[in-house]
Amino acid sequence: IEEAEAIADRIAVINQGRILLVEEKDALMKRMGRKEMRVELAHPIKTLPESLGKYDLRLTDGGNALCYGYDIAGQGTGITALLSDLAAAGLQMKDLSTRQNTLEDIFVDLVREGADSKGDAA
Repeated sequence: IEEAEAIADRIAVINQGRILLVEEKDALMKRMGRKEMRVELAHPIKTLPESLGKYDLRLTDGGNALCYGYDIAGQGTGITALLSDLAAAGLQMKDLSTRQNTLEDIFVDLVREGADSKGDAA
């Protein structure tokens, strides 16, 4: 799958002899891709401040980090507002990183969804 991600223009996903999709790789990555921003905090917290409740945040690493997931195809990421709200809540960042899911992540999700829908139809 790594090779397909590096050199392919079009992607076909086949699961148990059934074609799940045929699509341009870039369009597929944009449509189904997700990114995750990880904010490592300078000081651990036990719970998220209420003011951050409007964001889809996960507290990880024993309260030392926050993870924020968002769709690549979305109109806006909300990152600027989130970072501003983190500062307003008194949370200091130690580090920040992002990760984009890979074609393999998308493939696994598609195959899993295909298997789930096949099981539902039975």
